[in-house]
Amino acid sequence: MRVDLVVLVADKDMEVAIRRLLQCRADSLKIRGNITFAVHTHPQRDPGVLNDGVNFLRNFVGKCSHALVLFDREGCGREHLSAERLEEEMEAQLHRNGWSRESVSVIVLDPELEIWVWSGSSHVSKVIGLSEQELDSLLKEVPCNALKKPLRPKEALKEALRRSTRPFSSSIFDSLAKDVSLTKCQDRAFKKFKATLRRWFPPQDLA
Repeated sequence: MRVDLVVLVADKDMEVAIRRLLQCRADSLKIRGNITFAVHTHPQRDPGVLNDGVNFLRNFVGKCSHALVLFDREGCGREHLSAERLEEEMEAQLHRNGWSRESVSVIVLDPELEIWVWSGSSHVSKVIGLSEQELDSLLKEVPCNALKKPLRPKEALKEALRRSTRPFSSSIFDSLAKDVSLTKCQDRAFKKFKATLRRWFPPQDLA
């Protein structure tokens, strides 16, 4: 049976978040809710996805209708290139290896997955275990970009969890993916993620 979507990610945290979003947030993503999918984590993390992802996904050509690739720009080994450039190059390689242009999408998180955590949703503070005021105070202490997101999002998340005495684990990403508002996140990669899924899997009444 042909599967709708194969997803290749770089680590367990990313796998947990993507799996939860696809399983439970179809309405929020504005996609149909009966997608069949498989999520695979590359054992060599971000460099493995970048350098071996095309070869890895060759095994799914003809078996899956669409392929989605996600990895962090930070730690991928080619940080001198922009996220957009990395996406374009890998998508071109996938096109040359059996995937049609419309059937694949590469999403590079810049700098890393944790940038999605800082969405401005009130659920973030609840999952982390700090009040919204405490979280705002932390964000004033660290360098942020124009969207008021930490330039070092993983370090900021670890500091927030240290202050709340909660462990850094994949369960944090599972809880965030399950409850956090998906409309407030203005990160470029997340917007591409949503737009790609909506294009591939529109709601039933729009299909």
